[in-house]
Amino acid sequence: MSASFFIHVGEIFAVRNVSFYLNRNETLAIVGESGCGKTVTVKSIMRINPEPPFKIKEGNILYNDSDIVPLTNKEMQAFRGKEFAMIFQDPMTCLNPTMKVGKQITEGIIKHQKTSFYEAKEIALDTMRICGIADPEKSFNRYPHTYSGGMRQRIMISMALCCKPKILIADEPTTALDVTMQAQILELMNGLKKQTDAGILLITHDLGVVARMADRIAVMYAGEIIETGNSRDVFYSPKHPYTWCLLASMPDATQHKGRELTAIPGAPPDLFMPPPGCAFAARCTHCMPVCKKIPPPEYNFEGNHISRCWLYDARAKKPEPPKIRRKLEEKIA
Repeated sequence: MSASFFIHVGEIFAVRNVSFYLNRNETLAIVGESGCGKTVTVKSIMRINPEPPFKIKEGNILYNDSDIVPLTNKEMQAFRGKEFAMIFQDPMTCLNPTMKVGKQITEGIIKHQKTSFYEAKEIALDTMRICGIADPEKSFNRYPHTYSGGMRQRIMISMALCCKPKILIADEPTTALDVTMQAQILELMNGLKKQTDAGILLITHDLGVVARMADRIAVMYAGEIIETGNSRDVFYSPKHPYTWCLLASMPDATQHKGRELTAIPGAPPDLFMPPPGCAFAARCTHCMPVCKKIPPPEYNFEGNHISRCWLYDARAKKPEPPKIRRKLEEKIA
């Protein structure tokens, strides 16, 4: 799928040739720097990017072998909440402050399951209990501002799960939460995935969360997916130089106190004018002349591990992963 934002100064090539799949009872994590297109991609699945200025230019979004791209907004309402649901990034602003928690949760139940308010309330209370909300009967009649950030996140998870969606999209579900609450939210999501047999699409730049949650990983950069594979392959045997840099930038608790953190030099390309070749070429220490001119093809490795990098061309010199990555591997092992 390729999609852009068309604004008065030109076209922003936000998502370019993105392709992935998600199975039942599986967690796929999409990782990358802020601004790389992760949220735009998943909002395209929900079809909640504003159209216009947003437009899906090429490709399909297949759900149970049916393409949802041609569907109107009214037709998509039958899918949102029922077939796929989304936990948004900021629980502080995504809940309506003028509506009680119970009404916000029951709206989707009444619409999709055609129940009465009282039946919807029982379903909502059961979901709130599963999500660890204390005293759900009392919480049902409270306003969002009376809760902490972690409890608001649980309310949003309750809203997403009340209709038992087949796909749960979690966009930075642990942002702005303390470490203890992060662990509780991740444990809750893992447990609910097993109970409902849903697939989870996890959007994050926190590789610690990815290591704990993901079955498979898709690494995204400048609107493109540049590497995919199962978690072990991507963490222990990454193939793309950008993935090497991401792993090297993870803080190491064992490193010397005075040692500087590793950073990726440079900045991502301007998506008003994406580079003709590899998007990471300008920041890559392994860059070759061909990288700046021609987009790299996909190279396949064991276990359906795929990377888009010219280093694996038969004519290229065999890449040597940086030593810092090897130290990281030893730490993870």
